[in-house]
Amino acid sequence: MRIAFDNTYAHELQGLYAPCQPYQVAAPSLVFWNQALANELGLAVEDADIPSLPAVFSGNVLPQGATPIAQAYAGHQFGQLSPSLGDGRALLIGEVLDCQHRRRDIAFKGSGRTPFSRNGDGKAALGPMLREVLLGEAMHALSIPTTRALAVVSTGEVVYRDQVLPGAVLTRVAASHIRVGTFEYFAARGELESLKRLAAYTITRHTPQLQAPQLHWLDFLREVSQRQAALIAQWMSIGFIHGVMNTDNMTISGETIDYGPCAFMEAYDPHTVFSSIDHQGRYAFGNQPHIAQWNLARLAEALLPLSEMPPEQTLAEAEAVINSFPNMYHQQWLKNMRAKLGLSSANDEADSADEMLAQDWLELLQVNKVDFTLGWRYLADAAEGDESRLRNLFADQSALSIWLARWHARLHAEETPSATRANSMRQHNPWLIPRNHRVEEALAAAINGELAPFEKLLAALKSPYQETALYADYAEPAPEEMTMNYQTFCGT
Repeated sequence: MRIAFDNTYAHELQGLYAPCQPYQVAAPSLVFWNQALANELGLAVEDADIPSLPAVFSGNVLPQGATPIAQAYAGHQFGQLSPSLGDGRALLIGEVLDCQHRRRDIAFKGSGRTPFSRNGDGKAALGPMLREVLLGEAMHALSIPTTRALAVVSTGEVVYRDQVLPGAVLTRVAASHIRVGTFEYFAARGELESLKRLAAYTITRHTPQLQAPQLHWLDFLREVSQRQAALIAQWMSIGFIHGVMNTDNMTISGETIDYGPCAFMEAYDPHTVFSSIDHQGRYAFGNQPHIAQWNLARLAEALLPLSEMPPEQTLAEAEAVINSFPNMYHQQWLKNMRAKLGLSSANDEADSADEMLAQDWLELLQVNKVDFTLGWRYLADAAEGDESRLRNLFADQSALSIWLARWHARLHAEETPSATRANSMRQHNPWLIPRNHRVEEALAAAINGELAPFEKLLAALKSPYQETALYADYAEPAPEEMTMNYQTFCGT
């Protein structure tokens, strides 16, 4: 097959990565192939190429023009700096310009040891790689910026974790794999020239409206902050919990990356944590906006050496950007809440009232232990006058009635036909998300060689806003006892 690589990171940032080759696998077999994404990337894949895909996307036979490199980055992990992480089991094999002329990375995950592997084997298990497929494609269907899976190839080998598991290599596509931690890596070492080169490259690639980084690093910081504010507000609007918001998992592009211990919340509770390694609840659902701001402060610290202003002015300017993040996030959150509530108008006078309406709704969901996804979805029915499905979710009918009266009064202030409003709400409140128990069922079957449950769930997740009897089981919440004890893992 032919891939038109255009590898600027490898060519322009020599010395900021480690050249490395993927390891050779024993018996590659294609488990998942994303033809729609391949078309989007402009990959020339003919029918005759299909038999060669396992060899190509396992790393056994690299296509012409590939320049595999392990990127260097650091990261604050649960608040503590790890100065040298890097791609310990991943390789950027190259970049392409897609059909919309957007630059996209194509990278392997699970392709073997690199100079950054430390004591790891650099390999990946099939289950976590297929999890990346399900969660990434679900987020894409929900219109949330995300990395995506192009292919998953089983290796015909096993990996050893807490048990013996089948091995696999994921091919991941991203706007780029540049992270907050990428800047931290060179800042922590005092490598100013490398930091300048990285900043200049990243600004040109991700914020081309800016020019010299020494003059516009504050604008760059502000742009990244705005992207993160929009992204986290979207997470919060659908009940997504990333689970491990370390700075090496925050992209400069504003895409969701790394679907390890992530999960979707069921009964609404901002304190929800599923990650097995988050013992203190640092990355709980409700903490995500605060952690995003904390991570951005680490980016600001890494960028400070680029400033030509006096130190006091530099610090004050950077702090001003970071301190503006809560307002950036709040504006994005309120915009999303209005859409989910069926409100179209926005003005300063209504902001406070609409925010209170949304907050009181969330409190109702929490007190009544209502499923977050279905509570919002059935609110659209109520916009058309049918409250039956919604009321079945609530124990406290009186409190619900009081809130609904306030909501209807607010709706009547806008001249929007009820059917139009309800249809709009259904485009902002999904019917179907990757329910944790369904994801686990599909992955367990896939590990045992049965891919049909995985494929059916994946098909369902591609149409999250459309209710259909075919996928009705996937819309149902997990039993409470399952959710109470549910944990997610890194899969490393």
